[in-house]
Amino acid sequence: MSKSNITSAELNFLVFRYLQESGFTHTAFSMGYEAGLNNSEINGNLVPTGALITIVQKGLQYIEMEANLSDGETEEEDFSLLQPLELISKGVDELQEIIKKRKRDKMEGEKEKEKGKGKEGVGEQERHAGGEKERDKHERDRDHVRERDREREERDKEKEKQHLDFSDKARQSEDRSGSGKSQKKRRFFLGTDSAGVEPMDATQPPSEISNSEVTILEGHSSEVFACAWSPAGSLLASGSGDSTARIWTIPEGPCGVQMQAMSLHSHVLKHFKGRVNEKSKDVTTLDWNVEGTLLATGSYDGQARIWGRDGELKNTLIKHKGPIFSLKWNKKGDLLLSGSVDKTAIVWDTKTWECRQQFEFHSAPALDVDWRNNNTFATCSTDHMIYVCKVGETRPIKAFYGHQGEVNAIKWDPTGNLLASCSDDGTAKIWSLKQDKFVYDFKDHIKEIYTIRWSPTGMGTSNPNQQLILASASFDSTIKLWDIDQGRLLHSLAGHKQPVYSVAFSPNGEYLASGSLDQCLHIWSVKEGKILRTYRGGGGIFEVCWNKEGDKLAACFSNNTVCVMDFRK
Repeated sequence: MSKSNITSAELNFLVFRYLQESGFTHTAFSMGYEAGLNNSEINGNLVPTGALITIVQKGLQYIEMEANLSDGETEEEDFSLLQPLELISKGVDELQEIIKKRKRDKMEGEKEKEKGKGKEGVGEQERHAGGEKERDKHERDRDHVRERDREREERDKEKEKQHLDFSDKARQSEDRSGSGKSQKKRRFFLGTDSAGVEPMDATQPPSEISNSEVTILEGHSSEVFACAWSPAGSLLASGSGDSTARIWTIPEGPCGVQMQAMSLHSHVLKHFKGRVNEKSKDVTTLDWNVEGTLLATGSYDGQARIWGRDGELKNTLIKHKGPIFSLKWNKKGDLLLSGSVDKTAIVWDTKTWECRQQFEFHSAPALDVDWRNNNTFATCSTDHMIYVCKVGETRPIKAFYGHQGEVNAIKWDPTGNLLASCSDDGTAKIWSLKQDKFVYDFKDHIKEIYTIRWSPTGMGTSNPNQQLILASASFDSTIKLWDIDQGRLLHSLAGHKQPVYSVAFSPNGEYLASGSLDQCLHIWSVKEGKILRTYRGGGGIFEVCWNKEGDKLAACFSNNTVCVMDFRK
């Protein structure tokens, strides 16, 4: 077999990688799962970023070269008359005919412009005057042609620039395999401008957080997808595409240079036994129990693992047949809930670590799960549905239908009375068990909504005198804060320049942290809707989280790092 031939397995892998790099993570999951790429012997580390695009580009160049060599009358610059789609869809003979026709049309157009010089039979002076006018006209026509050619060249350059930007952004979007919870998939958009979005007041620029004020935790060898502070103590967990999670001990005192100089201790939680960096074992999601004594991690291999504070593996929970996207402990800590690509949710008994019950209601991958109380929970899916389930019941106690796209995330409010959801249809909706139809339908975002968070305020919280707010983060680069009592938009926060993947309220509900693909972490005043502080990291931000005291923030990045910084009011 010729070395230039490509096998179907290799082509499948190239398409799979292209989907991942372009942000179509869910589509990539499905394709990789059905094509059995987990068992492939192809070494992904040897495949360069943007390989499929490069091959297509070289293919276009080859077609162009082939047409050029087959027709001695065709010049190289004539191929500027063709569109890329024509190079793909037309044969060599057709391309040559198209070029000839467009060259003829171009020449005829130029000849028409040369007609109309001074007429015979008029006086010398009139002819002279007419000649001057004609020359002026031809000069203007030639200038017009030159200007049109320049504009066309500029348009061609702009198209090429957009194509290169497309490749660059695809590379920057990073492979987010198995990204759980709100990070279930990654899509990027060209031109993420904020048209129709209320701009942020920039009269008072935010205070920049310098690198000297930040502690950078290094150790992961791939993107860090998830991070979470322990509810007790100063432990920070992180999950990565390098098939490991880590538990970091963050010392007391200010972050920055002094802390960086210390030897920061971490436990490495290995999710593999053989090869390092097995993509099938990417850590997709993690969650601490209420006491902060156990950490649950979900992986692309479909297994949930339970770890102690010291990094010791306590149990491995095996029943799912696809990647786990979401893991949540109930408040009592006696049950653990998992949602998977295999379309099911499982409730695990934390005393025996056996499956208490498997719920098989969705017709497509389950993307998020969330407990309402200790025995009732909700699930959402790419099938556009939301189900409310109760342990011990064989059917859902409620089914919510209203979204017209994949439902990316769901969250119960602090009282458990209202359920918020967000979707690829660009809407966030509020649901109540008392009715079938949504209570509110928020439509102000202009692109997919990636994640949502409730404020720790109002009834059932430690901040009962503050209003309840829902934050929604979108691929339109904005965050919107919603007044739930009034069902209206409070603020549209337009400080990011690319999709926003994570938002988190401070424990007192007065501040909101946000992280984006634009590499910026912003800290906002919820009351004023303005940025107070900002930090620019070295990669896209996948998740941000506050510690329980609200004086430290952590963020995980696509450049394999976790950053910790102080926040003082």
